Amino acid sequence: MSKSNIEELERIASQVRRDIVRMVHGASSGHPGGSLGCADFLVALYFNAMNRKDGFDMDGKNEDLFFLSNGHISPVWYSVLARAGYFDVNELATFRKIDSRLQGHPATEEGLPGIRVASGSLGQGLSVACGAAQAKKLNKEDNLVFALMGDGELEEGQVWEAAMYAAHHKIDNLIATVDLNGQQIDGPTEEVMSLGDLRAKWEAFGWHVIESKGNDMESLVASLEEARSLTGQGKPIMNLMHTEMGYGVDFMVGTHKWHGVAPNDEQLATALSQLEETLGDY
Repeated sequence: MSKSNIEELERIASQVRRDIVRMVHGASSGHPGGSLGCADFLVALYFNAMNRKDGFDMDGKNEDLFFLSNGHISPVWYSVLARAGYFDVNELATFRKIDSRLQGHPATEEGLPGIRVASGSLGQGLSVACGAAQAKKLNKEDNLVFALMGDGELEEGQVWEAAMYAAHHKIDNLIATVDLNGQQIDGPTEEVMSLGDLRAKWEAFGWHVIESKGNDMESLVASLEEARSLTGQGKPIMNLMHTEMGYGVDFMVGTHKWHGVAPNDEQLATALSQLEETLGDY
């Protein structure tokens, strides 16, 4: 990918990060830390890696699909969906408000374009992605299914049931990513529940495993291309993505304290001073 294209993705990611801190500040609630850390990934996915159709329909036939399992990082997904044209960016101002389509955790009943399943009950997203990927195989589609999970989420047993299921059924049109920021709501993952050697675990479960730098756009784009190249070989693909929680805002970086806390007025101003406005604020 050319340098200019990488720079354009970085410009979009900067605007997405501005959206995130403004949305959470406006609602006085939400989850900025993980959202900021995953901004590069969602931008690379929607603006480069995924084959998407114009418009939105729930069936999602003949296009790549994405499922967010760690639904509490909805601010980054809502921003990316809006910036990608799924709905008007001005609707971001309604985040977590009464009667808004942009609830704290994504849900289908609001009818928000881009959302195909409710998420936020941790551990379920990989199972949903397995089902969608199998449906594409049954429909003789050659499109892919992507899913994102948090590292703290791997404490949920359903994740590992899905991991076994995907390998057993050779769901090789599935690319799952784990956001390895080392933080969860109660503290560092190593202190709450050590994850051990994740590469060895996923490989033992029968997956292709790659690792990526989730806050380095060039590396991230290359890793997603590598993941796509591994599809169709009889195994699901796991992308272990190393990120920093709160990336892009110096006082939020690397701490679980910003997992689910909104910035005040002064903190918002400081955050925005570090994030370039590139596409225009809503």
